[in-house]
Amino acid sequence: MSGAERIPDEIAFQAINPAAYADDSVHDAFRWLRANNPLGKAELEGVYPFWLVTKHADILEVSRQNDLFHSGDMPTTFTTIEGDKMVRAMTGGSPHLVRTLVQMDAPDHPKYRIMTQSWFLPQNIRKLEDRIRTIARQHVDHMASLGGECDFVNEIALYYPLRVIMEILGVPAEDEPRMLKLTQELFGAQDPDLNRNKSSAETMQGPEALAALQGVIADFFMYFKTITDDRKANPRDDVASVIANGKLDGEPINDFEAMSYYVIVATAGHDTTSSSTAGAIWGLCQYPEELAKLKADPSLIPGLVDEAIRWTTPVKHFMRSATADTELGGRKIAKGDWLWLAYPSGNRDETVFDDPDAFRVDRSPNKHLAFGYGAHLCLGQHLAKMEMRILFEELLPRLETLAFNGEPRRSLASFVSGPKSLPIKYSMT
Repeated sequence: MSGAERIPDEIAFQAINPAAYADDSVHDAFRWLRANNPLGKAELEGVYPFWLVTKHADILEVSRQNDLFHSGDMPTTFTTIEGDKMVRAMTGGSPHLVRTLVQMDAPDHPKYRIMTQSWFLPQNIRKLEDRIRTIARQHVDHMASLGGECDFVNEIALYYPLRVIMEILGVPAEDEPRMLKLTQELFGAQDPDLNRNKSSAETMQGPEALAALQGVIADFFMYFKTITDDRKANPRDDVASVIANGKLDGEPINDFEAMSYYVIVATAGHDTTSSSTAGAIWGLCQYPEELAKLKADPSLIPGLVDEAIRWTTPVKHFMRSATADTELGGRKIAKGDWLWLAYPSGNRDETVFDDPDAFRVDRSPNKHLAFGYGAHLCLGQHLAKMEMRILFEELLPRLETLAFNGEPRRSLASFVSGPKSLPIKYSMT
């Protein structure tokens, strides 16, 4: 490898370091990379070499070429060499503990995606608007009842999208705390406050991390096995019934893939939306003039939603691997090479976004990459945006003042992360 390609170790380490996402310093590393080595190679001890794709255009290029850049041949989320070997030993050779849409390539990916796709199309989720508005209003009323102070993440943002997706999925309300806990343990595996063992990020490496993760996935699978059995016997008008009775090429899908499907809908369906919802409030506290713009012109609410999603970028990366020799961003990529798509970097690319670190509710255009692109474009993007729009349509007319009320904190995670604690003070009508 030429010296020009190689990323300095300290910069490459920031991209994979959970703590750099918690204190936001990862953006310094990405800014340096975009300016100096936008498609460089990281060669760190204990991990497979990988390309760090940091420019908006290059991330789009990889995302639109699904035959050339596969999701499923290597781990779809970053791991160490030891971690990869352990997963393959557990699974009999597969690099994946679960097999969801995220880990699939054609021909399986489009066949599995189409099973639930109709549920998430704009014309179908519009039918849910009244029900979602009722749920939003309940949460805004709850916020109003808290006396002008709350931790917005832990009292509002975590629960609103959770209620919506569990209702669509068909999970009873009394099981929501369990779903929330399992999701936090899954995505917060690197965070001492969220992971199952309450272990430090340093401890949560290798065997201990993997055993905890396996336990979380097993708990998800056991829970959804009960739901599957019920929906096979008594189908209802919910996504769980679609998955339970799903067929692939005329045959029922197997339990492992059905369970994986539940996990992706149940977890991705609320965690990322709650992060972006909290990100919106964080942005409005940090940039009070943006709240004034919204109060003066509520038609900017869809702009607030998109900007919160861009600014927060809850999914930090996915990995791809090249299926043939190719060229990208002026670099020669070899067959089998592993690539890290750095979404927070693409979403702050100075060539695409003016003043990219600022939070602007009237940013237009806002061609962010937070939902991915191409065949793997997020299935639930229309639902997520609708949930956020409705919540802010209910909240903003009643919100008179808003400010931080203590130090906000982000979770430690290099895969999926967002605000972990957001103490605010506010007045409402």
